[in-house]
Amino acid sequence: MSTTKEVLQTLEMENTDITFPINIMPSNWTPVIEPAAADKIAVGDFDPKKHIQYEPPSKIHTMTDLNLPLDTGISPVAVSEPFHLFSTEAVHRMRSEVLQKSVWDNCQYSSNLAQCQLRGFAAKYAPFVYDTWKNPETLAIISKIAGVDLVTEMDFEIAHINISVKSEEQKKEEVQALSEKQAFDEDEGVAGCPWEDEKPIVNWHTDSYPFVCVTMLSDCSNMLGGETALRTGTGEVVKVRGPAMGCAVVLQGRYIEHQALRALGMTERITMVTSFRPRSPSLRDDTVLTTVRPVSDLAELYSQYSEYRLEILEERIRNQLHNLRDNRRYGKKVKVGALKTFIEEQMGFLAAMNKEIVEETMVTMGDIDDSHLLTEPKRKRIA
Repeated sequence: MSTTKEVLQTLEMENTDITFPINIMPSNWTPVIEPAAADKIAVGDFDPKKHIQYEPPSKIHTMTDLNLPLDTGISPVAVSEPFHLFSTEAVHRMRSEVLQKSVWDNCQYSSNLAQCQLRGFAAKYAPFVYDTWKNPETLAIISKIAGVDLVTEMDFEIAHINISVKSEEQKKEEVQALSEKQAFDEDEGVAGCPWEDEKPIVNWHTDSYPFVCVTMLSDCSNMLGGETALRTGTGEVVKVRGPAMGCAVVLQGRYIEHQALRALGMTERITMVTSFRPRSPSLRDDTVLTTVRPVSDLAELYSQYSEYRLEILEERIRNQLHNLRDNRRYGKKVKVGALKTFIEEQMGFLAAMNKEIVEETMVTMGDIDDSHLLTEPKRKRIA
């Protein structure tokens, strides 16, 4: 296997146009990603008529399909099969914004769950990406697949990027190792290929937010593997095929343990993950900050999280006040039981919110505890 120095030298020889240092990585690992060809990058605003090329998923798996109770989440939908969402031009526009040096210099994170991530950049550095996920037509597509009306979680969580990069030599070595192991396993009568779970791109986790849409920004023509593994209610692991470039998968990831498996046969794998929550303030919001707190600008994360949560509370109180005033206007008695239930629910809402806002001195950047897991042994959670 190539050393880190050899890999970097190979990458630099193959891609001389752009180098992004990951300063926070202890090993000073440096991914070098070939930028989109200049002649493929158009200009102008996001146009859903031109940039959305939606084809419905071939199948949508339900929570019951995964042996999970229907009331586990906010929708009966668990995960979709990959579906085509964006045009090639749209993908190249997204890549051009993601690969900006300013994004890598200011919005780069690493954790024990994932080596290289870009977060919180869309609103400031990527107007095309930002407008893509805020567009009503995009939201309508994601909501239809999810089975519930959704909005983006908050600006900071628009277009979170997961990145895995390797050299051509590494790619060939992995594919060769896979072929040799498969041949050995066939000779020995061994089923499956368990080694692929040993080094996932993103390890086992549940998401902090109700729904995510995972979009592929890399050419996956020669990809082997790269599936999303899901843990069912019975503890079994099932896999959903990874999306091709411009395609996406919708997942109710807050309630399903999952991991992104390694992909072979390609030198890069760039996925864009945008998070969503229910549009209606009357639906429960089970958002936590467990997996995002240690990989975020906390001032920005806490501000946006607090703002939208308080807006939900404001809307709920306004609706309750409207009902109280109507009842008094028409001479109806106050339904004490219902009122007390409402108050208790909002107290719980505020208590949950308070628990997620952890003092900055108590947060270790890059260290995500195991409290987000549903079945694995858990480390003690901060708070």
